[in-house]
Amino acid sequence: MAKYILGIESSCDDTAIAVVTEQGEVLSSVIASQAEIHSQHGGVFPELAGRAHVQSILPAIEKALRDAGITHEDLEAIGVTRGPGLIGSLLVGLTSASGLGLGWDLPVIGINHLRGHLRSADLEEQRVKYPAVILLVSGGHTFLAHMTSVTEIELLGSTRDDSVGEAFDKVGRMLGLGFPGGPEIDRAARQGQATIPFPRPMLHKGLEFSFSGLKSAVARYLDALEGPPIVEDVAASFVEAAMEILLTKCRKALKKYPAKSLVVVGGVAANSQLREQASALCAQMGVELCLPPLRWSTDNGAMIALATWDYLRLGKHPAPVPQLQLSISDF
Repeated sequence: MAKYILGIESSCDDTAIAVVTEQGEVLSSVIASQAEIHSQHGGVFPELAGRAHVQSILPAIEKALRDAGITHEDLEAIGVTRGPGLIGSLLVGLTSASGLGLGWDLPVIGINHLRGHLRSADLEEQRVKYPAVILLVSGGHTFLAHMTSVTEIELLGSTRDDSVGEAFDKVGRMLGLGFPGGPEIDRAARQGQATIPFPRPMLHKGLEFSFSGLKSAVARYLDALEGPPIVEDVAASFVEAAMEILLTKCRKALKKYPAKSLVVVGGVAANSQLREQASALCAQMGVELCLPPLRWSTDNGAMIALATWDYLRLGKHPAPVPQLQLSISDF
């Protein structure tokens, strides 16, 4: 009889629940968005996020099981994000998962949120070929890694300050595009001209990233204007700079480390220009581009559930307790 895993993701502002098979088939996915709540503040308000999770999580779990056509008796385990993330948000998911695990007599496995993103590229079908270079770009993280298998990973470089997703959101707020800023900047940039020479911090310095200087350069440019900005041109110029940084680092990593594929995951992997430019880079370098479907690029419960299967196969059961400083090497 087939068994399934219930994945619970509540590390930030969305309550995301999914039911997934060992092969990565997604039977159901429920996401309770908090975008309307946080758009009023221009960013995620942690206390409000935690309260919204409390209200949403049990109804979302019930709906996910119902949509999948199963009951808790069909589950093999519960996987839940243990970190990194907002402490209040994490605790809602972890305590809910722990309570259900006790009531349903199921193992509850704490999952590294970053590992979840890495597995998102194999949801619905297996795409990643190893060895692989991984670019993870999200609201909280930006790094490059080299993976020789689904469990063996080496961190190559990460951001020294802001993540690229954070820079997108903050520039979006500067331009009055609302929250989250990433999708709106992507749309605006396609209508503008990249005429503003914004800097490319650390462009030629190894595989480390820095986006604080780029974000600050946009702020200084806007402050110096005497009239209103041409939003589309500012967006296009910012995106061009960010893309050059990301793709230059990917090219360096692909030249230095053996790879059959370049895997781009995380919320910023939904950016249309990143997808196009990564595709062109892979064609030049002779490697396959592995992208999660758009619906699995942002935070979701399915990626947590698929990562849980990896832990089960290895016989590992990380405790469902919050760990705010998890690194990518913490499997």
